[in-house]
Amino acid sequence: MFDGKKLYQSLSLLGSLSLAFTIPWIVFKVCRAIHLKRNYNALLGKVVLITGASSGLGEALAHEFYKQGCQVVLCARRRQELERVRTELLQTHPTVPTIPPIVHPLDLSDINTLPSHVDKILAVTGKIDILINNGGISHRGSVLATQPDVDIKIMLTNYFGSAALTKAVLPSMIKNKSGHVVFISSIQGLMALPERSAYSASKHAMQAFSDSLRAEVAVHNISVTVVSAGYIKTELSRNALTGSGGKHGEMDAATESGYAPGYVATEVGRAVVQKKKEILISTLVPRIGVFLRKYLPSVYFYVMEKRAQKHSF
Repeated sequence: MFDGKKLYQSLSLLGSLSLAFTIPWIVFKVCRAIHLKRNYNALLGKVVLITGASSGLGEALAHEFYKQGCQVVLCARRRQELERVRTELLQTHPTVPTIPPIVHPLDLSDINTLPSHVDKILAVTGKIDILINNGGISHRGSVLATQPDVDIKIMLTNYFGSAALTKAVLPSMIKNKSGHVVFISSIQGLMALPERSAYSASKHAMQAFSDSLRAEVAVHNISVTVVSAGYIKTELSRNALTGSGGKHGEMDAATESGYAPGYVATEVGRAVVQKKKEILISTLVPRIGVFLRKYLPSVYFYVMEKRAQKHSF
């Protein structure tokens, strides 16, 4: 009888403690959900410029922000593909109360023309609330086998293009005392891999640029978010440049098994409404690599040496 009473008291105490933790947790989750919903509602009517919007993650980002009631400006080189994306947005989300998407072809590598492109967009939209620097190209090839022209082309598109477009958009954001700049970087912006020197270098540069920018524009109420993503199942690897400048033309196994673009786009949207400074979207192994590069660099260097030897020709 005594043991039963003791057990009952123990269970009652355990239940009370569990309730004491569960109720605050539920309240926290509900409040967080309400706050997040309010933040999403704030996207209604925002003008979102997305580069690389003709396919892959850029296309998924267009769907993510359009369905939240944003006016999306679709930018990439291929007008026909941009028109396709625009049509699909209108057909997929017919009940969304938003402004029709705008198609505006541009080439990020033609950096001297970017300010005039921004002026033309502003003449139509009146403002750019969110700039998503997503456009870019990847690379497959050893340092020795990669021609300098390939290094220049990748850096010109991935880094200088995004930097130049951001600089062209910033004055209007500063004037409005509001704005958000998003850089779609990569895990390889945090740790470089063999056979990816040009791509990793461009993403490293983007990371550094964004850190400087974030500090400088905070006083103008402008947010900066860097998205370091792992592999995403897109055509990025097929379109990657080889050392000679040709197309890689193959879907890598890691890319094939990567995240769905829609999932990454949803995470980016959540990061924007929460005004996060940076997010990491990755599986465990790349996260371990980032950890090793930062805290155990000697181990990281050894692993990368072994990887380079395995993939050498």
